[in-house]
Amino acid sequence: MNTEELSKLNFEEALQMLENIVRELEGGRIKLDDAVASYEKAIALKQLCENKLNAARLKIEKIEVSPEGKLSTAPLDVPEM
Repeated sequence: MNTEELSKLNFEEALQMLENIVRELEGGRIKLDDAVASYEKAIALKQLCENKLNAARLKIEKIEVSPEGKLSTAPLDVPEM
């Protein structure tokens, strides 16, 4: 799967593929060349998932009500991980 194909995945699909790769690597029954290729794919999937989470985080806003009763939105305070 190339970079273009990976970028078309949604978050859930990418996360599922990443979880499958991790299980496969943890199982230890994979040839070295295949393990390296899977590891490289896992890194790309991890980055894709992080990018999608960051993009979603930027879209989330909180609604604030002023003392006068006016509504406004502000970025949601998200604790750093």
